[in-house]
Amino acid sequence: MSSFYKSGKNRHQQLIFPPSLDEYIDSDNSVRAIDDYITQLDFDKLGFQDTRKSNRSDGQKSYSPKLLMKIYLYGYLNKIRSSRMLERECKRNIELMWLTSGLTPTYHTISDFRKNNPKALRKTFRHFVLLCKNLSLIGDGLKAVDGAFLKANASKNKLLMKKTIEKDLVIIDEKIETYLKTLDSSDKEKQPSNLADKLPRDIEKLKARQQKLLDDLALLEKLKKKQHNLTDPDASLMKKPAHNLVAYNTQITVDEKFKLIVATDVSSSGNDLEQLHNMSVQSKENLEVQELDIVGDVGYFSAKEIKKCVDDNIKISIPEGNKTQGQKNKGKYTRDAFKYDSQNDCYVCPNNKSLKKTISKQTKNEKLYYKYATTNPDCNGCPLREKCLSSKASYKVIYRWEYEAVVEKHRENMALEESKEIIKKRGSIVEHPFGTIKRMLGWDHYLVRGIEKVSGENALIMFTYNFKRVLNILGIDIFRKMIRLM
Repeated sequence: MSSFYKSGKNRHQQLIFPPSLDEYIDSDNSVRAIDDYITQLDFDKLGFQDTRKSNRSDGQKSYSPKLLMKIYLYGYLNKIRSSRMLERECKRNIELMWLTSGLTPTYHTISDFRKNNPKALRKTFRHFVLLCKNLSLIGDGLKAVDGAFLKANASKNKLLMKKTIEKDLVIIDEKIETYLKTLDSSDKEKQPSNLADKLPRDIEKLKARQQKLLDDLALLEKLKKKQHNLTDPDASLMKKPAHNLVAYNTQITVDEKFKLIVATDVSSSGNDLEQLHNMSVQSKENLEVQELDIVGDVGYFSAKEIKKCVDDNIKISIPEGNKTQGQKNKGKYTRDAFKYDSQNDCYVCPNNKSLKKTISKQTKNEKLYYKYATTNPDCNGCPLREKCLSSKASYKVIYRWEYEAVVEKHRENMALEESKEIIKKRGSIVEHPFGTIKRMLGWDHYLVRGIEKVSGENALIMFTYNFKRVLNILGIDIFRKMIRLM
C-alpha cells in the first residue's frame, strides 16, 4: 500500500548543493515586505534606543533595533506576542530564520525592546500613516472615532476601591462589636473555655483585616484616587454590560476610504467624554492637514469638546443622548421647552414669560454659567406651574453656559438629513478595525504595564493592523515595489 503514496527525502542523505535559506521563502511572502519596509526606516530619526549597553568594542555585539522591530512586526502579524514564544520561533520558524538571518536574541532582549521604546513605536505608527496617505490609501473624506476596552496586564484581586473598602470596614466593625458582646455574655454566663479561646483569635484576625483596609484607604486618600490597581496603577476598572474588567480605554480614528487607522491613543478613563478633541487633533497632526471631518457616537458628546473642535477647524458629527425622556414621560417640561431669545438675551417659557439674565454666575466642571430666572409673580399664578416647577421651587431658573451658542449651532446641524446620514456611516467605518483586532487577531489585551508602555504596545498593534491591511489592499509585490521607489 505504501507504494501508492508520495515518499519524502531520506533524512540521512547528504546534499552536495543544499538549497539556500532564501529559496524557502516565496517572493510574495509577507516577511519580504516586512524586511523591505523596516530596512528603509531611519531608526535614529524615529528615536529608537540603541540596544548596546556599553560602548566597549570587546565582548559580544548587541542586536540591531531594526532586527527586533522585524521580529515584533512578524510576531504581531502572526498572533505571536509573547517574547518567550518569539525567542522560540526564531530558532525553529524558517520565515523568522530568514528575516533575522539566523540570529536568535533572547526573550529578555526582545521584551526590553518593546518596553523601552514606546515613543519610537508611536512615531513608527505615524510614519506608516503618512506613507499610506502618500500612497493615496487614505482619503480626504470622513474619519470616524471610537473606543474599546482592552484588558490590562493586571488582576482584579489587586484593585483597591474606596467604596468597597468603606463598606468592608462597616461590616468588620459590626462583626467585632458582635464578637465582643458574645465574649462579654460568655464571661457572665461562664460558657465553655474553648469559646473564650476562639473568639479573641477571631477578633484579632478581624482587627488585622481592619488595619489592612485602613492602610489601603489611606493610600487612596494620599493618591487622591477612588480606585487604584497595585499591579498596574494606570489601569482602571471599566464597566461593560456583561462584566467589569481592569482595562485601558483604547481610542482609534479610522479613515473612510480603506478603514485604515490614522490616530490612536489609550486612556485610563472609563468613558469617551474627553477624547473627541484629543483624537481629532492627533488625526490632523498625523495626516498633516488643516481641516478634519470626524464622526463619533453619543458617548463623545461633550459641550467643552465640541467648543475645542470648532475652535480648531474640526467639523464634527456627534449625536446627543436623550437624557430628558424620563421627565417628559412624567408630563414635565424639559429644558428644550424653554426657547432662547438671542436678541433680548433671555429665555421664553411655554407660558410666554421671560427668564431674564441675572447678575449671578456659577462655575461647574471648569465651565462658567450665567443664571436666568423668572419672578415669583410670574410663576405663582401660572396654569403650567406643575409641569414646570417642583413643589419646593418658587420660580424657574435656567443656567446657560457662556459658549452655549456653539452647542446650539451643533444641535441644529445634527438635525439636518446630511448629518443623520453621516452618523449612520460611523459603525461601518470604525467597527471593522476593532472587530479585526479583537476577534481575528486576538489582540484584546496588553502585555506591558503602565500607560506609557501600554501606549507604545498599542501603537505597535495599530501599526501592525495597518500594515496587514495595506498588504491585503495592494498585494505584497506592489507594496514592495512602491517601498523601493519611496
